Amino acid sequence: MSDRMSNPAVLRTESLSYRTGEKTLVDDVTLHADRGETVGLVGPNGSGKTTLLRCVYGTLTPTGGRVLLDGDDLAARSAKDRARRIATVPQDGHTGFELTVRQIVAMGRSPHKRFWEADSARDAVLVGEALERVGAADLAHRTFAGLSGGERQRALVARALVQEPGVLVLDEPTNHLDIRYQLEILSLVRDLGTTNLLALHDLNLAAYYCDRLYVLDAGRLVASGPPKEVLTSELLADVYGVTAEVAVHPATGAPTVTYLPTAGRRIAPST
Repeated sequence: MSDRMSNPAVLRTESLSYRTGEKTLVDDVTLHADRGETVGLVGPNGSGKTTLLRCVYGTLTPTGGRVLLDGDDLAARSAKDRARRIATVPQDGHTGFELTVRQIVAMGRSPHKRFWEADSARDAVLVGEALERVGAADLAHRTFAGLSGGERQRALVARALVQEPGVLVLDEPTNHLDIRYQLEILSLVRDLGTTNLLALHDLNLAAYYCDRLYVLDAGRLVASGPPKEVLTSELLADVYGVTAEVAVHPATGAPTVTYLPTAGRRIAPST
């Protein structure tokens, strides 16, 4: 398989902030993803994960700080140039239901083309390679509407790959997927060779698949580092308000979180 679509870049945010009205959604966040790393954003609902990702891939303009790719400030780049360098797999995959998978994936070539320009032979090769790479070649002629959730995510990852990006940004890529597809998608992303920044709810999946984690709470960065250093009982109590035990799993070597019920409280059985 050609590695032409693996062009990993170094991503860095410097004091990134986003405010709307009187509300601060992201507050002075500095993070980095080294070339080829998979970096996870974790934190409670409303902690700022999706807002931060949107600032990184350009659908929101930061109100403070900046986003750098290989040291290049992306604020100076056009939306089209930015799309050539950062690709996103959105949380909501409801797009182009009437199109075939091949057509959906080919849409990823649009940042490299004029709006009237037809697909080239090279485009066709890249689409075919991307489908092969995500294990979806047999889905090429099926309609997007007819796919399972896991198959749709594979198609959307392939669409992102044909952009030939330096960074792949994923917002809850396992949302609404059965556990088998959650594992398949995260294994796929980690093995692509791209630099990946993804938001995840499931801390055990984040611990296993991410090289490093950044923990957000109310828009602020409260912890960062390898999962073994970040995921502690104390942090989970402080940030998530839960009681949990964290131990290293003997098979994976990754920290595993076990949530404990609050002492003295029981949920009445349903009738």
